[in-house]
Amino acid sequence: MRLRMIITVVLAAALLFGLGALAGRTGGTTETAFGAPDRPAAKLPAAIAAYQQRLRKVPGDWTTWAALGSAYLEQARAVADPSYYPKAEGALRKSLEVRAGNALALAGLGALANARHDFTGARGLAEQALAADPYSDTAYGVLADAQTQLGHPAEATDAVQHMLDLRPGLASYTRASYDLEQHGRRTDAIDLMQRALAAATEPADLAFCHQHLAALAWAAGDVATAAREVSLGLAADATAAGLWQLKARVDAAGGDLAAALADLDKVVSRTPTVDALVEQARMLTAAGRDPGASLRLAEAAHQLFTANGGTDDLGASALALAAGRPAEAVRLARQEWDRRQFAEVADAVAWSLNAAGRPAEALPYIQKAEALGQLDPAVAFHHGMIALGAGDRVTARLQLQLALSLNPHFSPLDAPVAVSTLAGLS
Repeated sequence: MRLRMIITVVLAAALLFGLGALAGRTGGTTETAFGAPDRPAAKLPAAIAAYQQRLRKVPGDWTTWAALGSAYLEQARAVADPSYYPKAEGALRKSLEVRAGNALALAGLGALANARHDFTGARGLAEQALAADPYSDTAYGVLADAQTQLGHPAEATDAVQHMLDLRPGLASYTRASYDLEQHGRRTDAIDLMQRALAAATEPADLAFCHQHLAALAWAAGDVATAAREVSLGLAADATAAGLWQLKARVDAAGGDLAAALADLDKVVSRTPTVDALVEQARMLTAAGRDPGASLRLAEAAHQLFTANGGTDDLGASALALAAGRPAEAVRLARQEWDRRQFAEVADAVAWSLNAAGRPAEALPYIQKAEALGQLDPAVAFHHGMIALGAGDRVTARLQLQLALSLNPHFSPLDAPVAVSTLAGLS
């Protein structure tokens, strides 16, 4: 089967080229991409300045225009500032003006579309880039990200396979690892991410790999391994916001909510995304503190994202739910579902419907969220509570047991609810 071929190709590539040759990185990363960063965030301003200086001397250099656009996109990701998106678009479109149909600019615009959550547009741009250059591993990465988020798993796997065939390395390894995780193949996903780590040389890349290894361990309830991977990642790059976000979960699992909140302060000071701010609001609630300020900042972050061309009804739904507006959360989650049938979106629709007192309507969506086989304790918790609301005590008990067996510390707010509800059912 195709997923098994991913492992085979990577192993063959490692034997053929040696791990040192696999360290090449491709494509700009986005908020939804799983390839490793092209360059450390600290080096981005210098790279942007160098590209700008080059273009002042040679304004017709279409490759540098494309590189500048991709660097702007990386900077937007690194500092969670969507105001770089229009700059990225301008530079990439200038590249196309100078050299019509060039694959570098088309793939860059596809990555930008992914970052703005225009996954249908990203897919189309990636396909245009591949028509111009069928050997563009960067374009296949953009296509893989788009197909994943659109809820097309077979097509996503196929794009990842092509990317691995063309250039096995960090960007393709990490996408392949995520693809395997989505299909419930956690052991294989960990193996690939460890191979990505072996190929990494830059501090940002090492931190990136440790972050995803920590996330895989956390999802499986292996808190000790997650803590170790977080520590190793921060030793490589102490500015990696994703690692601090995982450290907050590890600290909360150990009962130290004060440390967890301090960790999240570091996250939102560096990358004030809706996701991070909503997590901070939930952690504050678990600590018995007012989450209002975090929710207001999340609203502002969402407005900044949409003002720069982004669409994120999924994040807006999570924000509405955290703010106690379930009807609005349902409307927004369903709008996102109309655009893309991804498992995460199905879970959001289901959980918002349940919060709105409509568990029977939520059941088909939570089943769609589990269809690929990924084991997620939060989704299992949602399924259990939805089943209980619908009157199915047997399924409720099984799903709550599954959530706690996967990770008994999966959420400082929800895990205690799972424990108490399961005790009542027993």
